[in-house]
Amino acid sequence: MTLIIILVVVAVLVMWVIGIYNNLVRLRNNREQAFANIDVQLKQRYDLIPQLVAVVKGYAAHEKGVLESVTNARAAAMQATSINDKIQAENALSNALANLKVAVEAYPDLKANTNFMQLQTEIGDIENKLAAVRRFFNSATRELNNAVQTFPGNLLAGMFGFHKEPMFEIPETERAQHEKTPEIQF
Repeated sequence: MTLIIILVVVAVLVMWVIGIYNNLVRLRNNREQAFANIDVQLKQRYDLIPQLVAVVKGYAAHEKGVLESVTNARAAAMQATSINDKIQAENALSNALANLKVAVEAYPDLKANTNFMQLQTEIGDIENKLAAVRRFFNSATRELNNAVQTFPGNLLAGMFGFHKEPMFEIPETERAQHEKTPEIQF
């Protein structure tokens, strides 16, 4: 009888460990799938940036440094391989695009150009979609981190190679710039 109780307890513990492990794997896969959704939007963004740069080049020949920084940031973002590297590269690309928007303000004819307006609309649409999939990614990351850091998952997570993962967020060095109220000029 004691052997049966021990076997039942061991079986319950094994099932409990399997359940926790399977939950951690599911959460990790959800996070990776969420980042794959970000990759889809980034691919569209990467495809539009050369078109935007080409249109702006025609008007802003002396803004070479800004255009080169966008092009270089795009190239770096496309070459990033790990999720963490991609997060850093995307933050740099977003910053370069913001600088491009500031430079474009000096060219009223460019802002009225139909091709430029269409590209701006498409990039704005992609940026909105990126924001949505980034929120989903951060939600999936939060769920994984909660499972890794809370009891009973924290007892097994380290043994199976699970650890806290970073969110997709604005770097501290850029946070002040993004929190600043935008200036509106009439």
